[in-house]
Amino acid sequence: MVKYKKDMETIVVENTGNIEGKIAKEVILTPQEMLDKVLMCNRIILPVGSSIKVHSHNPEAEIYYILEGEVSVVDNEQEVVLGVGDVVFTGNGDKHGIKNIGTSDAVFLAVILK
Repeated sequence: MVKYKKDMETIVVENTGNIEGKIAKEVILTPQEMLDKVLMCNRIILPVGSSIKVHSHNPEAEIYYILEGEVSVVDNEQEVVLGVGDVVFTGNGDKHGIKNIGTSDAVFLAVILK
């Protein structure tokens, strides 16, 4: 299967649920396109100061792979700064959150695994 960028839906979410500020979620592949083996595969654009609040994953797991910018990530009780090429994996009830602490949009790949 090939999917072109022009065919990817972008969803903007602002100040709701886990979102503080605003994010844009570019749906790279839907769960159905991935044969329901993965719950989410999105490219997330996180403007300066925006965040996804700390939350847990159980039984699923999530990967954040940083593509652009500088972010502060909570990985359980530890807070770290990540940049381009860094990754965080969260599962088994562990908690994570992410905030853009840079001077431009942060962009990352978010994949939720079943």
